[in-house]
Order: sequence, then structure tokens, then C-alpha cells
Amino acid sequence: MLSRRRITAALVGLVILVFAGWLAKDVLGDDTASGTEVPGADSGLTVQTLSSLPPEAADTWELIRSQGPFPYPGRDGTVFGNREGILPPEESGYYREYTVPTPQSRDRGARRLVAGSSSELYYTGDHYDSFVVVDPNG
Repeated sequence: MLSRRRITAALVGLVILVFAGWLAKDVLGDDTASGTEVPGADSGLTVQTLSSLPPEAADTWELIRSQGPFPYPGRDGTVFGNREGILPPEESGYYREYTVPTPQSRDRGARRLVAGSSSELYYTGDHYDSFVVVDPNG
């Protein structure tokens, strides 16, 4: 009889622990809800900190945040069409591209930041052949 009580108590305790865990997750939220998840990280692309990119990328990010002025006003902030299909598919106009200047380049160079409407930030150093997700807080 004593062993049945112990088993019942153990099962009731287990159910209470599972319920408490579910309730804590629901009430407190997970990492995504608390803002610790990097927007775009679920794309499958590698995540890199802004500080690990060329320093000009941080300068361009500051221009994006302050809405310019941009070094190429006719080009910076224009719609990025994602024709390469590397970024997650979204409707036209979702992504905007910005030049990341390349020192000693005679033109805009190959480096860009691409910003998504839901706060995603991507970097390409090879003119759209590859991208990484940028964590601007790092």
C-alpha cells in the first residue's frame, strides 16, 4: 500500500512540474518573445555580429538608423528584389538595400546591407552571392 502512495505522489508531482513549466513558459515567454533572438536568424543563414564585419558596415547601419544622408542617395534605400533567392521570400518592397563603402573602390563596390521590414539585417560582401544575418547589438 505504501508503494502505491509513493508512485501516486510521484506521478502527481511530475504532472505538477510539467504544468508549472508550461505555465512559466507561457507567462514568462521564451527567448524570441523577450527580444534576445536576432531577427532573421531563423533563415538558416549564419549570424554574425556587426562588429565582426568591415567597419564601414557599422557606419552604414548608423546611417540607416538615422535615415541618412546616404553616400548614394539614388541607390541607397531602394528596393532589393532578392532575385537570387538567398534571403527568405517576401513580397516586393519588403527589403531595402544600402551601400557599404569599399575603401579605394572607384564605384559602390560589392558590399551591401539589406534591411527587412521586420528588423532583419543582412550583409553581403560579394554583391549578393552570399549573405549573413547581422546582429547589430554585437
